[in-house]
Amino acid sequence: MQQTPSSDGPAVLDAAAVEALLPQLDVQAALRVMFKAMGKGKAVQPAQTVTEFPGKDGDFITYMGAIEEMGVFGAKLSPYIVTDGPPIITAWTALMSMQTGLPLVWCDAGVLTTERTAGTTALAVDYLAPAKVGHLAIIGSGAVAQAHLRHVLGLRDWSQIRVYSPSLAADQGKQAEWRGLSGAVTIADDSKSCIAGADVVMLCTSSGTPVIDPGDIGKPSLVTSISTNAPNAHEVPPAFLTHAEVYCDYAPTTPGAAAEMRLATAEHGWSPEAIRGDLATLACGGTPVPTYDKPTYFRSVGLGLEDIAMAYGIWKLWHGVKTGGMS
Repeated sequence: MQQTPSSDGPAVLDAAAVEALLPQLDVQAALRVMFKAMGKGKAVQPAQTVTEFPGKDGDFITYMGAIEEMGVFGAKLSPYIVTDGPPIITAWTALMSMQTGLPLVWCDAGVLTTERTAGTTALAVDYLAPAKVGHLAIIGSGAVAQAHLRHVLGLRDWSQIRVYSPSLAADQGKQAEWRGLSGAVTIADDSKSCIAGADVVMLCTSSGTPVIDPGDIGKPSLVTSISTNAPNAHEVPPAFLTHAEVYCDYAPTTPGAAAEMRLATAEHGWSPEAIRGDLATLACGGTPVPTYDKPTYFRSVGLGLEDIAMAYGIWKLWHGVKTGGMS
């Protein structure tokens, strides 16, 4: 049952508070509910907006959404702040009640973004990958990449899991972290050997340029990509889309946000109309699965509804702790 905010105002949950509650949250279940609601027309997903800072010193993306079943609406704000060193990227989500119009929670969305990104890719793998696959390849080695592995570990019987990033070979500690996630993990010497023969290739980087040559896989496989919010960032060559069966998180808005889709349209004659389906239609059984007579490509750009679903789940857990029982 939808709860109303208490009289002392909305919860303000920093990163530590969110991380303390997160282990109790079933991320994939929350996302499945959300995407099914979207497919049934019970959730609204506007296109994300990018607002540039004055002086071109960065920008911020606004991810919005409303979910009738949960009775909430809100937005995540994610800035990309240019500095003399690495850019600063943060994220906070504001959640409000559709019943009262009052705020429920203002929460740090950093770790929630990592988990919803990985959870969304995992849903795509579960919907799109054949049931009997065993070879997984991961490009990237940071927190987002590790979250991807955690979310897909139980989805298939992975006999081989190869991981590659340029920095991983010299980082024995990080290698040990990866091997601790699964005994099937091996560290590849380069991207080509990492993806060769893989059934599923998950790209989990913040690269602005392609990180693989899809031809190196050597067979029709599922390739997933998340990329980043840097201008025109893309993890696969745009021309790859013309040779693949393409799916995405949300067909009405993803082609306008995914750089390789825009570039494929402008430079290679690809059209967003070629998208076979998205997670909303897949969740409702309204989209055909891949034929695998050619590669399959899934692109996620991150949706406001994903952020709203995650913030709602965290708020419910917080509310249950505060009131002494689960909502």
